[in-house]
Amino acid sequence: MTDPLLKVENLAVDFSTPGGNINAVRNISFEVGKGETLALVGESGSGKSVSALSILQLLPYPVARHPNGSITFEGQEMIGAPDADLRAIRGNDIAMIFQEPMTSLNPLHSIEKQINEVLFVHKGLSRRNARARTLELLKLVGLSDAEKRLNAYPHELSGGQRQRVMIAMALANEPKLLIADEPTTALDVTIQAQILELLDDLKEKFGMSMLFITHDLGIVRKMADRVCVMNQGEIVEHGPTAQIFETPSHDYTRHLLDAEPSGAALSPDHGAPKIMQADNLKVHFPIKAGIMRRTVDHVKAVDGITVEIREGQTVGVVGESGSGKTTLGLAMLRLISSEGPIEFEGQNIENLRTRDLRALRREMQVVFQDPYGSLSPRMSIAQIIEEGLKVHGIGANAAARDEMIVTVMEEVGLDPATRHRYPHEFSGGQRQRVAIARALVLRPKFIVLDEPTSALDRSVQAQIIDLLRGLQEKYKLAYLFISHDLKVVRAISNRVIVMRDGRVVEQGPADEIFDRPRENYTKALMAAAFDLAAVGGDAVST
Repeated sequence: MTDPLLKVENLAVDFSTPGGNINAVRNISFEVGKGETLALVGESGSGKSVSALSILQLLPYPVARHPNGSITFEGQEMIGAPDADLRAIRGNDIAMIFQEPMTSLNPLHSIEKQINEVLFVHKGLSRRNARARTLELLKLVGLSDAEKRLNAYPHELSGGQRQRVMIAMALANEPKLLIADEPTTALDVTIQAQILELLDDLKEKFGMSMLFITHDLGIVRKMADRVCVMNQGEIVEHGPTAQIFETPSHDYTRHLLDAEPSGAALSPDHGAPKIMQADNLKVHFPIKAGIMRRTVDHVKAVDGITVEIREGQTVGVVGESGSGKTTLGLAMLRLISSEGPIEFEGQNIENLRTRDLRALRREMQVVFQDPYGSLSPRMSIAQIIEEGLKVHGIGANAAARDEMIVTVMEEVGLDPATRHRYPHEFSGGQRQRVAIARALVLRPKFIVLDEPTSALDRSVQAQIIDLLRGLQEKYKLAYLFISHDLKVVRAISNRVIVMRDGRVVEQGPADEIFDRPRENYTKALMAAAFDLAAVGGDAVST
């Protein structure tokens, strides 16, 4: 038996808050051997990320503290280690891929500068060599047009592209231990398969160990040698991956294994009226160059798409990051400029003035991917939900609006007594329910749902899908459901549009698309979603 690379013994993490002491992690122990992948799994709030941040001593002390426990890396104690020793280890011997790249990347620095910084600090490379290594890393993680992306800023990249940049930064110095905190949450299924294969290859090539933190048990089954299951700050079960999946002993582990979005999409009534329709819709963004900033080309984000959505129907839109899914949704809501007729209940809204369009906003709503980013941290839940009511002059007075807020919170499964709290006091799933309530309180007829479950645990995803189906049945809502998670799309959509590079690859009834896809690209998506091992790095090149 060789000594483990990382050893965590009886680790506890407490947070001091105005409301008292919170025991976030309670006396957990685990080891990561050399060349081994250990998965730390559990739902949001179970203590996974707090445990990972403790390894690199990145928690906000003195708010966070370790009342007891030990963390050793190659025999060196990390808790209480001098800052100089920790700096030498961070990013060099131990690297971390964080869950949310938009908040982890510096919005003021280019992609090249941010990756170069890691190479300058730990490798002392020259600017030319650092640039060459940065390009090599970006190509390694599958970032398209890597040379053109060097001067891009985080906001100019899609969520999946930003995550690939984070992975490139983490791998820059070929660390001995890679801590991957939900590294594929924001990625498409095909890119997810490629990234997981890449990480596995790099692990073998460099003898790298991995601590893989995730709520997606499908990934765990493909990646991990051993698994630790966490719940409420404790490790409730651990063992070899095969044993955990085949003969789980704890009720919570069985709960995680059973938590998958299920059920069938609701069928619209025969002859249901059209709510939204777009014909040959185009959204082209100009590419400007030169001193005079003249337009030299266009990015064809949406290039001639026709779609219709009927009352009580869900049209799912799937495709990789950058395929134009979100742009399509925003264009149909007239939130960005586009070409081509857009009709809402038979009325052409393509050229409506802002004043006339505002009156229709009540009927057309959107639920964004990241509820934490789309909900104002300065407003209470009641104020967030009430804002739309005030804008549209709904409710005779504050008491009447409060009654509407209470009603809609009950409809989405939130306790109305919490309406005076703020977004940071809620879990991810609860925040997404708030976002749905904000849209629903206006009693719209059409809602664009932009990746509404991508950042949620599987069990919470299933709850949100059930909620959306129930609301659709009650109010005959029309949904445009945008997602890269095909299991979720299958559970809620009647029709599916498959997009790639701004165009429709294939569309039709959901059963046909999922069970009998015609196009090779669609087949690759399905293979990646429903059998992750079936897709390699070249699967989507067909």
